Amino acid sequence: MRATEQFRGMNVLVLGLAKSGEAAARLLHTLGAFVTINDSKPYADNSQAQQLEALGMKVICGHHPVELLSDSFQLVVKNPGIPYSNVMVQKAEELRIPVITEIELTSRLSEADIIAITGSNGKTTTTTLIYEMLKGSSKIPTIAGNIGTVSCEVVQQVTTEHCIVLETSSFQLLGTTQFKPNISVVLNIFDAHLDYHGTKEEYIRAKSKIFENQNDQDWLIYNYDDQHLVEAVHYSKAKKIPFSTKEELKDGAYIKGGQVYFKQEQIIELNDIALPGIHNLENILAAVAASLTMGATQRQIQDVLKTFSGVAHRLQFVGEVDERRFYNDSKATNNLATKKALGAFKDPIVLLAGGLDRGNSFDELIPALDQVHALVVFGETKDKIRDVAIKAGIKTIIEAQWMEDAVSVAFENSHRGDVILLSPACASWDQYRTFEERGNRFIQAVEALSVGR
Repeated sequence: MRATEQFRGMNVLVLGLAKSGEAAARLLHTLGAFVTINDSKPYADNSQAQQLEALGMKVICGHHPVELLSDSFQLVVKNPGIPYSNVMVQKAEELRIPVITEIELTSRLSEADIIAITGSNGKTTTTTLIYEMLKGSSKIPTIAGNIGTVSCEVVQQVTTEHCIVLETSSFQLLGTTQFKPNISVVLNIFDAHLDYHGTKEEYIRAKSKIFENQNDQDWLIYNYDDQHLVEAVHYSKAKKIPFSTKEELKDGAYIKGGQVYFKQEQIIELNDIALPGIHNLENILAAVAASLTMGATQRQIQDVLKTFSGVAHRLQFVGEVDERRFYNDSKATNNLATKKALGAFKDPIVLLAGGLDRGNSFDELIPALDQVHALVVFGETKDKIRDVAIKAGIKTIIEAQWMEDAVSVAFENSHRGDVILLSPACASWDQYRTFEERGNRFIQAVEALSVGR
């Protein structure tokens, strides 16, 4: 049976819309499935649901009626952000109906090779690097996943001539059963999303699903410096390629004598790399290993590393105002990401931090705050971060309501030569819909500040 025929006539519930749910619903409808959509947003305000209903799909909005589910459904495709405690998900599991996320559909349908990237931090940068490095190779790269383009949309456009470079989250990976990338990349595993997964062990289990179905025809690229990860990949059947910023690995990617190496072949001098930050060396090593394994040319890799300076909202240089440099790191939604951002600079820093309170502590930030002479706090965690700043000996701590206020007071409390850094260490959902919206508000505020001076 052709891959595209496997969903014909299947009764499928799509639980939750947003980008991924809508894309999954449209794809399944195109493939001949009978699609029912259940979304919590009321129908009157739900343009997505209205458009999908017009195409002939059944739509139930505004609530999750558990009686909707019966054993007549053969599959549930859920939005990754919906927790497994949701009543609809629990009912599906009681009825032994498979519950998957849209990257599982992509894996089952793709004619193209897949490079899948995951990790607690660095996914977007590494995914973008691999995509850029593969340009001009024997495979035509396409980019998808959390980076902005839903993989369900991409998979309909690719052939065997393509390669999908796919950023994957633990939320997405947890909803997979047959997902099997040709190359999996695991960057690191730190305490993150424990409000969703419950324990670090469950979080690691979710991340490990990226290589769970791989065999000896596939490759697994992993961080040799991460002990949790070394233990997790031990049982993988894939061909393993380690990378390390600390040790020389003859069968992997590593740093030696100011150079990047892959399998003992010199790739590029560190001084020629445009991307700032020591933490980005891990992302670079992983990208080099993945792209060379997939057939990238060394020349293209060198060209990318000499010119690529970062992705939006990840240590993004916004501009300079009166000799203060502004950086947007809104994608830093946990402690580790903010620690790495702080470590990327040698100049004094004014830090903007705060956001959604997930119940975690910020004490681990204290050693990284030694260059921070002023701190602007906002959001639900403002008091927690203020307490940590006091422990760290920071004298100037200011509270702001919105990003525009935060940028203004940060500038007022800065000096010439300072870095003014938005690196919140928290998700944005207490005040902004996405980290992108938060970062864009920061950029707009900096631009307005520049115009006003």
